Amino acid sequence: MNEPVFLKRTIVKKTLWSSYLNEERRLRIYLPPGYNEAMSYPVVYCQDGEEFFNFGRIATIAGQLQQENQVTPFIIVGVEVNVPVRTEEYAPFGSRFIAYLSCFAEEIIPFIEHNYAVSRVPEGRIVAGDSLGGSVSLHLALAYPGIFTRVLSLSGAYYPQSRELIAAEDDLSWLQINMVVGLQETEFQTDTGIYDFVQMNRETKKLLEDRGATVDYREKDGRHLWGFWQKELPESLLYFLNH
Repeated sequence: MNEPVFLKRTIVKKTLWSSYLNEERRLRIYLPPGYNEAMSYPVVYCQDGEEFFNFGRIATIAGQLQQENQVTPFIIVGVEVNVPVRTEEYAPFGSRFIAYLSCFAEEIIPFIEHNYAVSRVPEGRIVAGDSLGGSVSLHLALAYPGIFTRVLSLSGAYYPQSRELIAAEDDLSWLQINMVVGLQETEFQTDTGIYDFVQMNRETKKLLEDRGATVDYREKDGRHLWGFWQKELPESLLYFLNH
């Protein structure tokens, strides 16, 4: 028997220089089996890129979904993060937050679109993240609605500052977001305090819906861990890629 198709993939590593962050940023890029430069593939951009590949097993999941013909082939771009400054980049109160948004939208996206056969329209881009990665993905869309309109949020850390920024928006009818949170995430310790992620996500869902966003929301048994998010990734990816 031949090797399963989903194992025949390509994962490349690239590094680009960010003038906004004044440092190099590493990228991990999954190209589907049969990658063809003449195509225009949907692309999933992931915060915490290394973790999405290693713990979320997103490349394996992508291969399985494609082998089962549940989705058309797509590309994954994992943007790696320097963990000690993760909150500074991902949280709206962080000292590197604005620079990180600028780096992502104005440096990483053009780099990928120059070098790979990816979609260049908002509907072909999904920006994904877990915890603070989920909230910064939404903030990217709010800051650059001409680039990002589709957000995949796994247990998003929507701290009060994030909800204030959402509340300041008038019209989010252009936004489509898939949200999932674990029911056992009611007292999770973060580097800035203990938070009830279930309530935080419920309040964020209401803020978004009140402003016209399309919200696909689910609560499942699960904790604030990659074991939970890995199990939920296929459903979240199918929401966007099976349409």
